[in-house]
This record gives sequence, C-alpha cells and structure tokens, in this order.
Amino acid sequence: MNHKRLFRLYREERLMVRRRGGRKRALGTRAPMLVPQWPNDRWSLDFVADQFIDGRRMRILAVVDDCTRECLALVPDTSISGIRVARELDGLLVAYGKPKTIVSDNVLRQEL
Repeated sequence: MNHKRLFRLYREERLMVRRRGGRKRALGTRAPMLVPQWPNDRWSLDFVADQFIDGRRMRILAVVDDCTRECLALVPDTSISGIRVARELDGLLVAYGKPKTIVSDNVLRQEL
C-alpha cells in the first residue's frame, strides 16, 4: 500500500495523520571562514573514532593549528570526557599559548 492510498483511507475515516517534521536547517547565511595568517590564530578540535576487533571503541582527540597545519595533540583513549578535554587544552595553552579562536565541528568558539 502506498502513502497516497493510506492517506485517502485516513481521510475517509476522518483520522488525523501525523506529519513528520522536516530537516532542521541553519538559520541565516554563514560567513565563510577566513584563512588564518599566523600561528595560534585558530585551532581545530575533532574526534576520530574506531573500533577494536572485540567491539570496544577507541576515540582520538586531535588538535591542529590551522595556520601551520601542525598537530598539537593526539589523545587516544577508550572514552574521553569533557574534563579530560579541558585538561588537555590547559596543557596546550601552557605549551603553545592561547589561540584567538577554536573551531570544533564547524562551530566557532571565541574569546578563551
């Protein structure tokens, strides 16, 4: 039975058909990201995940300086909490200084 016939039967029986919501879209237009000119202008954070043969998951936190393309940190673990991410970022701040912005999954974070 296709969706048109099902909808017709619902209408004949005066039943309400629940409409599913559409895909959520970003509001407004996004400004293109500027290319960083100096080291510590922008850092990128990303999680990489894989799975062992026995089913356990492994995650890696990767922190990259977008100007120099230098990998500042790779943190492997089976589970990485928010506290662990904050601790690793604190260590990077001591070693490399404070970046102007941090980007994570296309979300811009400013003013550290």
